[in-house]
Amino acid sequence: MKIVDVCAFYSPRGGGVRTYIEQKLRIGPQLGHEIVVIVPGETRSVTERGPGARIVTLPSPRFPLDRKYGYFADEPALHDALSAEHPDVVEVSSPWRSPAMVARWRGSARRSLVMHADPLSAYAYRWFAPVLSRPSIDRSFERYWEHLRYLGGAFDMTVCANRDLARRLGEGGVAGVRVHPLGVETGVFSPAHRDSGLRARLLNLCGLGADALLLVAAGRLAPEKRWPMVINAVAAASLHRPVGLVLLGEGREKRAIRAAIGGNPHIRLFEPERDRTAFAAILASADAVVHGCEAETFCMVAAEARASGTFVIVPDAGGAADHARGGAGLTYKAGNMFSLTNAIRTVGAGAVHRRNAGDVVSNVEHFERLFADYGHMVRRSRVA
Repeated sequence: MKIVDVCAFYSPRGGGVRTYIEQKLRIGPQLGHEIVVIVPGETRSVTERGPGARIVTLPSPRFPLDRKYGYFADEPALHDALSAEHPDVVEVSSPWRSPAMVARWRGSARRSLVMHADPLSAYAYRWFAPVLSRPSIDRSFERYWEHLRYLGGAFDMTVCANRDLARRLGEGGVAGVRVHPLGVETGVFSPAHRDSGLRARLLNLCGLGADALLLVAAGRLAPEKRWPMVINAVAAASLHRPVGLVLLGEGREKRAIRAAIGGNPHIRLFEPERDRTAFAAILASADAVVHGCEAETFCMVAAEARASGTFVIVPDAGGAADHARGGAGLTYKAGNMFSLTNAIRTVGAGAVHRRNAGDVVSNVEHFERLFADYGHMVRRSRVA
């Protein structure tokens, strides 16, 4: 098959979607498929990424709230780019404007909407949950639900990477919802990378000895990640046992997060570790990986921690919660600092133990299953 991914969330400067796209460009051709990714950028360009894989950039404006990203604004240009490729399947990685543009394209390809974002959880639920119930919030955002239902009817399938989002979309009347959890680079992330010396060095950076609890966190420094809540919970839990937190990330909330850390010497903020092997060692060497965001569509860092045999402490909603199943972690009440503090204290008290990597889906297995689903969809349409 020829699969074209219209990906508004791609940025060459990093991010979870970029990691996913890089994997797709590498693995898709290995599985016998041609992969083309259309992304917004400064100028029109075509970048070959090896046999059967390339990135096509369309001139697009920058997204005002985060200029690392762009957005598709020229619908005819996007339609022309799609028509020039003659794809079997068009995949769209955004629930915003680009899927509506693709829905209006007059090509014959099958279409898949991949929910790499959960705007209601990231924004509406987070903003209004203190004063309104979720059903009330959903009613207030009925126009957005109408948009999602329209997309569900215009696309052959809507792909979610976690069960919580799939359930909510199905209950909201969105058609064709499928669950395809993402995969992990199992050749990179493994319990074998645990390094007691590295653990001691990370704790030393936090001004603590080897008897302290080492927590690692990683992700964009954005409001929906709730890093100040995580920082405050770690500080509260450390009243009972020394706890060090190493947070790896970058983003527009850096100043606010530094303010939340204040003068606490046991909580350190560092730039992201872009060397995957080094990052895998950090995850494997932590006592637990902690996360604050209930709006994750998958939560790659929690999946990588699970593959590393490292315990996770994650909210009980969104994609992160899936990675605590089977004894691999603890969940806490999403958005609740006191619940998170108690979870950290439970881990610090030694009530949990490290485990093997368990039933982790590899990135190759993910694409095998997803593309097999696409193949069935294409064959059904040809028979029809």
